[in-house]
Amino acid sequence: MTNVTEIVQLTKEVHRIARGKVADINEINRESTFLALNALIEAAHAGDAGRGFAVVAGQIKTVSNRIGQLTGELNGELVALGDRMIRQLEHQDSQRLTDLSLNMIDIVDRNLYERSCDVRWWATDSAVVDCAGGPSPQTATHAANRLAIILANYTVYLDLWVIGLDGQVLANGQPDRYDVAGKQNVKTQPWFNAAINTRSGAEYATGEVERFAAFGDAEVATYATAIREHGLQDGRTIGVLAVFFDWAPQASSVVKSVRLSEEEWSRTRCMLVDARFRVLASSDGKGGLEETIALRTGSQPVGHYRLDDGTVIAFARTPGYETYEGMGWYGVIERKMPRS
Repeated sequence: MTNVTEIVQLTKEVHRIARGKVADINEINRESTFLALNALIEAAHAGDAGRGFAVVAGQIKTVSNRIGQLTGELNGELVALGDRMIRQLEHQDSQRLTDLSLNMIDIVDRNLYERSCDVRWWATDSAVVDCAGGPSPQTATHAANRLAIILANYTVYLDLWVIGLDGQVLANGQPDRYDVAGKQNVKTQPWFNAAINTRSGAEYATGEVERFAAFGDAEVATYATAIREHGLQDGRTIGVLAVFFDWAPQASSVVKSVRLSEEEWSRTRCMLVDARFRVLASSDGKGGLEETIALRTGSQPVGHYRLDDGTVIAFARTPGYETYEGMGWYGVIERKMPRS
């Protein structure tokens, strides 16, 4: 299917050609009017002999005036019609980008919904519960082995941690890679304290996407929930389970998989942006967790607008998915004007 941008450019070209042809007609008409005026002058000099020619010259002048009027009307109608068609096409194109932005954030929501389910489910695992409820070398080893099995089947995670109420890591799924058990304390992490304060096993806490030193500054999205006595939803809190989603490669796949033409990709940037408009991922690989964009949402969940240089900005805020309400993140697409 022909790209909408190409249609807009073709419409503008047709508009330009039509206006040029109208200008040519006007130029010929001006020459005809000039000749008619000259003929009237010559007829006047000829007296009675030139009266017949004066009538013809007058008719030519009348026709020229009418042609001038019609070309003026035609030019105005062409301008209005062309502008309206271009606005409609550009709006449709911008709306398509908005829909693609929504699709991006929807994919992320569905993915993170799975993470929120995983952490609540695995917090009820008997090995995890035993480790949090009765920390010992045996329970820690058993929990680490169980977490390793989970990690082998869920490759989107960097690691899974069982954490005591004091913030000390008791066991993790990749001890050979991340030596954190008995050495790492996370009691100052907001997600840890939020997880401790959950009211039931149905609740969970999320952390902002961040570079975590324990994982060599890899970008992670953290999900955590309370580990409860006997694995019961209303059981007493005895620890915390944290799962660390390997954010960068997953997010990169989302922003680079948007359905755009090769020409569009040459001037388009697709981004995932948090509630503070911090760039979490970008199709050009730039700005991750460091750049903040000036996104003008006007308090609207979805929309698009055009900058003075013709750049289109389309955005869509997370609608959430199932029980996952989202974190106020946005899918954003920035597309520049075609090179002339």
